[in-house]
Amino acid sequence: MTGLSGWRRVAAALRAFTGSSGERVDGTQGPLGGAVRKLAWPMAMEMVAESIFAIVDVFWVARIGIAAVAVVGLGEAAMSFVYAFALGLAIATSALVARQVGQSGRLDAAALPTGQAMSLAILLSFLLGVPACLLAEHVLSAMGADAETAIAGAPYVRVLFAGNLSVTLMFICGASLRAAGHAGVPMRALWMANGLNIVLAPLFIFGIGSWHGMGVAGAAAATVCSRGLGVVYQLRYLARGRDGIGLRWHHLRPVPAILKRVIRIAWTGALQMLVASTSAIGLYAIAARSGNVALAGCTIALRASQFVLVPSLGVARAAAVLVGQNLGAGQPDRAASAVRFTVAVNVGVFGTMGVILFVAARAVASALTHDPLVIEEATRAMRVVACAFPFYAAGMCLQGAFNGAGDTSTPAWTNFTCFWLLQVPLAWVLAVPAGLGTFGLYVGVTIGFAVLAFCSGALFLRGRWKVHAI
Repeated sequence: MTGLSGWRRVAAALRAFTGSSGERVDGTQGPLGGAVRKLAWPMAMEMVAESIFAIVDVFWVARIGIAAVAVVGLGEAAMSFVYAFALGLAIATSALVARQVGQSGRLDAAALPTGQAMSLAILLSFLLGVPACLLAEHVLSAMGADAETAIAGAPYVRVLFAGNLSVTLMFICGASLRAAGHAGVPMRALWMANGLNIVLAPLFIFGIGSWHGMGVAGAAAATVCSRGLGVVYQLRYLARGRDGIGLRWHHLRPVPAILKRVIRIAWTGALQMLVASTSAIGLYAIAARSGNVALAGCTIALRASQFVLVPSLGVARAAAVLVGQNLGAGQPDRAASAVRFTVAVNVGVFGTMGVILFVAARAVASALTHDPLVIEEATRAMRVVACAFPFYAAGMCLQGAFNGAGDTSTPAWTNFTCFWLLQVPLAWVLAVPAGLGTFGLYVGVTIGFAVLAFCSGALFLRGRWKVHAI
């Protein structure tokens, strides 16, 4: 019994350290380091789980062939529009909830903005999903896929878009819980969904027994089903009234004044993600000019880099929550200190991770594909993009600060300038006129992230975000 109680104490200490013990984190008081750790750790682990979805899909789909990997890359790029609107609504939810909770100290103040964002999510999922399902082949063709790839990838795109509400609700529910200080709940929801996806993906892709599976579309079906489970888990906590937000059906009924605030923040939040995502489409289109080997190598490299970098977005989300809560509590200087702390942590950790990925690039590529040409392409891509890791980590924290303050227009315009006016044109110039091929593409990506970090830092130091009204 003594040994068992000792393990229980260790487990309780671990849960307390990571912020997953169920205890709410109040970022407006106490040591900043503790608040950042308890918010950032579960958020980072949540983002790791998010990236594993993509890795699992590529791992199993690569067994079908290079064209199937290209389909997944293009399909996910097409879904960028859904992710953009989902992220915009999540940013608006987080900013409003954090500000309300920081100002009032009451969790039930989060119910109305959360419900209004969910209502918009239901509407947008229908408006985006139906046309994409009907025009799936045309969507892939417009992104540079050849006729054969577009036909083969259409079922994958249709399944993804048919279930796109699971993505949007996952984002919104998680944003509300994190902003209220319950960062451990969305982390557990996503890991639960991820575990189910790991089981379902090979079954849906390759089948079992007499059922031959769905092929590449099975990867999408597994992802949609798994995310649905995560949404149900989060809704259970949102509906709790005793120590939760107390979300009810009536909170989803439109309230014009709140809807207006959500839309005002969300549309530029969506725009910043849409700019970043559509620039990724532009980069994929440049890679597609070199054929399926280059596109498959690019897809694998970017997925692997995403897997390593995604936890940095968790730290950026922690910065956003702390900014929102402290501005609501009338403590702008504490908000600024929290951002500086998270930037330092993010740059240190992910600068180191960039060095590790640079060294291990070939081993990582070999683990994800057996094609020697694709391995060579993916290795080169990872080594160049790894040089951008410190800049990416800093830029995401700084943009998280603006989003937490409800100032989503600043990141939107910096993204537009650095990605569409610099990164994509530079990548094309280096890849095509300069004759560097995909190597030039990867160099352009790295330069774009470096410029984004410096621009965001300069705007952060001006301090206008501290007095931004929402």
